[in-house]
Amino acid sequence: MQLRYVYSELGQGLRRNLSMHLAVILTLFVSLTLVGLGVLLNGQVKKAEDHFGSLLQITVFLCNDSATSPNCTGEVTQAQKDQIIKVVEDNPEVAGYHMESKQEAYDKAKELFSDEYLSRIDSFGPQSMRESVWIDLKDKDEYQGIKSAVQGLDGVSHVRDQRAVLEPLYNALDALTYGAIGIAVFLIVAALLLVANTIRLAAFARRREIGIMRLVGASSLYISLPFLLEALVTAAIGVALAIGALGLFMYFGVHEKIQQSVNFMPWIGMPEFLNAALWVAVLGPLLTLIPTLVLTRKYLKV
Repeated sequence: MQLRYVYSELGQGLRRNLSMHLAVILTLFVSLTLVGLGVLLNGQVKKAEDHFGSLLQITVFLCNDSATSPNCTGEVTQAQKDQIIKVVEDNPEVAGYHMESKQEAYDKAKELFSDEYLSRIDSFGPQSMRESVWIDLKDKDEYQGIKSAVQGLDGVSHVRDQRAVLEPLYNALDALTYGAIGIAVFLIVAALLLVANTIRLAAFARRREIGIMRLVGASSLYISLPFLLEALVTAAIGVALAIGALGLFMYFGVHEKIQQSVNFMPWIGMPEFLNAALWVAVLGPLLTLIPTLVLTRKYLKV
C-alpha cells in the first residue's frame, strides 16, 4: 500500500470539500460540548447528593461532645444507638439505612469541601465529626413518621431534611442535564447527515480515480482509507475544540465564578472534567468513523 497516495488523497479531499468539513467540525464541536456539559451536570448532581443526600434520604446526626441539642448529654452511647437503629428498622416508611462513622464523615469532608474548610476541621481531626444514620425512604413524600419518631430520641442531635431547598436545585440540574443531552442528540443527527453528504460528494469528485483503482484490483481498505482518515481528522479537530471549551467552562465558569460566590456546596472538579473529556474523546471518532465505514460501502461500491 502506497501511503504517499493515501496522504495525497487525504489532503486533496480536505481541500476539495473544505466547507463541508468545516460544517461537520462545527456541528461536532457544539454537539460534543453539549454532551460534555451534560456529563458535567450529572457529576454535579452526584456531588450534591453526596453532600446533601438525595430526595429519598433523610440524615439523623448523633450526639458528640460538642452537641448542644436537648437530647444530648455528651457522646452518644451504644445503647442509644441501638435504640435509634431499632426505631429506624421498625418504621414502615424506611426502605433501608446505613451508618456513617466519624472517620467516614471526615474522609467525605476531605473529598467534598474546600481547603479553607478542611484547615479548620484538621485541627480537631475525625473526633470533631458526628456519627450519622442515612435513611432511605420508600416514598420521598412520606417521611414525617420516621422524622418525628427519631428526632426526639436520646442521642439524636438533629435530623437533616432539606427537601424544600434541594428539590428545586435537583430539578434545575436535571432539566439542564436533559436539555443539554437532548439538544446534543439533534446536533449529532445533523452531524451524521453532514458526514453522509461529505462522503457522497467526495466519492462523486473522485469517481474517476476510484474506477481506475477498481480496474487495477485495489482493495476495499485502500480505496476507503482516505475517507476514513478525513473522518478521523475531522473528529480530532471537533474533539479538541469541545474539550477546550469544557476546560474554559470549568476554569472561568466553575472555578473562577461559581465556586467563589456559591460556597455552601461542593462543585465539580478535575475528576468530573476528565470523565466528560473521555466521553467526548470516545464519542467524537465514533460519530464520524462508523458512518464513514457504512457509507463508503454504499457510495464507493467496494
